Amino acid sequence: MSSPDPQVRAARNPTDPSPESTPETKRPRSRRNRGPVVAVTGAATGIGELLTAHLAASDAIKQVIAIDERRGEAAEATWHILDVRDPAIAEKLRGADVVVHLALDLDLETDPAARTAYNVRGTQTVLTAAAAVGVHRVVLCTSAMVYGALADNDVPLSEDAELRATAEATGVGDLLEIERLGRRAPRAHPGLNVTVVRPTVLVGGTDTALTRYFESPRLLVVAGSRPTWQFCHVEDLVTALEYAALEKIDGEFAVGCDGWLEQEEVEELSGVRRMELPSAVALGAAARLHRIGLTPSPAGDLAYTMHPWVVSVSRLHDVGWRPKWTNEEVLGALLEEVEGRHTLAGRRLGRKDATAAGAAGATVALLGAAAVVRRARKARRRI
Repeated sequence: MSSPDPQVRAARNPTDPSPESTPETKRPRSRRNRGPVVAVTGAATGIGELLTAHLAASDAIKQVIAIDERRGEAAEATWHILDVRDPAIAEKLRGADVVVHLALDLDLETDPAARTAYNVRGTQTVLTAAAAVGVHRVVLCTSAMVYGALADNDVPLSEDAELRATAEATGVGDLLEIERLGRRAPRAHPGLNVTVVRPTVLVGGTDTALTRYFESPRLLVVAGSRPTWQFCHVEDLVTALEYAALEKIDGEFAVGCDGWLEQEEVEELSGVRRMELPSAVALGAAARLHRIGLTPSPAGDLAYTMHPWVVSVSRLHDVGWRPKWTNEEVLGALLEEVEGRHTLAGRRLGRKDATAAGAAGATVALLGAAAVVRRARKARRRI
């Protein structure tokens, strides 16, 4: 909900400060000297927008510095409009105790090279700028996907398990590089601490290859695989980030619902039936479709729907945090959110396309598109 216009607020109470007053001077005197000053990058959209509003309303936070390329809705924050790759960000971070860096581009439709350039350069700049002006903690948000989805993973994984992901899935290469930068930063900048938050399958206004999986008319299951599902609602991620900003927890930790769901439970709860494909067919077709630009998701995304990568959230539990959402509840919210959307093989379809596809499901889409690729190749050879 938008905040009331400043002039309307002033009219209601003649003693209110003028609309030109800074958010800090508007803050009640009892809060003025409490808690840390927290800067949030990517503060106008997505998780950054939710966290900024949450922190601005918290009595435990002295001030919120919001940074993005446009102004957001949180009127109580102090806003700075700039690209996080701009070295001028250092001056905007001056006075902050903690920076929560959420200015990441993980959009499926973004050019991969441009996405990597933005994500890596932005993180480098924020870490360097924070250290230069005396910020003592930076919080990075990556994903539990960095653990990798492999058939021999423990269920659940320990939070200190080896990161065995590769760069084959959407954005995961960027996240691995961001984590590498986070580990290196304290060595390069003594006195700077880095906390890394790794959410599981994120739900709540998000659009990823994993949420699109549930937009298909059939749930694609690769023969012989063992999918497991552990969700994280954005509301729970926001409170976990708050714990990190308040320095109730540090180091590297995961955030998500307690436990996990097996594929059979997901199908029973969702009422969506499976379509099963041999591994070679599914992976081969997915790779070809992505290579010729028909789908935004590389074949590496399939691994996260094939193999387990659920993780313990014991570190947050140890400091008193608890998720408000269960896996079953988050799945229900996701199904409501994607209702009316239609995706086949990772590609979102319009209403006309979806009607034509009918109940054929992801299997037919993959096999049909693969056949198109084969015919196109044969036609080129005949020319």
